[in-house]
Formats: sequence, structure tokens, C-alpha cells
Amino acid sequence: MTASAIIHRALLAALLLGPTLAMAQTAEVDLKGSSEVPANTSAATGTGSINVAADKTVTGNITTTGIEGRVAHIHTGAIGSNGPVIVALTKNGDNGWTVPAGAKLTEEQYAAYVAGTLYVNVHSAAHPGGEIRGQLQPK
Repeated sequence: MTASAIIHRALLAALLLGPTLAMAQTAEVDLKGSSEVPANTSAATGTGSINVAADKTVTGNITTTGIEGRVAHIHTGAIGSNGPVIVALTKNGDNGWTVPAGAKLTEEQYAAYVAGTLYVNVHSAAHPGGEIRGQLQPK
């Protein structure tokens, strides 16, 4: 799926959901190597939650196990595809990552969040492109 098609699909979802977009939404996320693109056999895992408020402010955190993460990000990208970084997470301890204060999505990024086309991943020395990944599926 092209980036243009992903954006169009996200915008359509935003239009169809209308008033529900004004509410804060939380996405629980499970990160694993098999969800990365390309997939890998890492035994590392991660869990957490990302919340997007009605004003599109982002908060949340991720906790990992079995990985020495170097960086972690929220990206735009549907399941099975990679995309650009939109929020760099801040490391907080050996196994924790936090959305930095003041992080905010654009209208287009928010539509992608609602459509389920954002993901979180953690990069390591062994997998510099990303070792574990989890798709954000807001509830």
C-alpha cells in the first residue's frame, strides 16, 4: 500500500468517525520481533499504552524486556509496512520509554492513529532498523 493510499484511508476513517474523534483514546501495545518489518526471531518483548487526548497531545510509556534498546519511536505505517518517525520516545531507566512532554500529533497523524496506522518500535544494536514493534490500535 502506498503512503498516499494510507493517508487517504486514514482521512476517510477520520471523516466516518466524525464526533468520536473529539474524545481521548488509548492504545494498549504489545511489541515483538515477529511484528517488525522485516520480522525477526528476537525473544525481546514490550508492553505499554499510548494515549492521545482530544487536543492531539500524546502521552504514554513502554516497558521492554530482553532488549538493550538504543532508541524508540512512534512511526506512521500500516501493519507490514515501515514509515517515518513522528515522535521520538525518551529512555527512562534500563527498560522504559516515555513519550516526551508536549508531544502532539498533526491532523493527518491523528487520523492515522484512529485508523490504526501508527506503530511503536524499539531499536537495538543487533537490529538497528527495529527489533520489536507493536501497532497502535486505539479503543
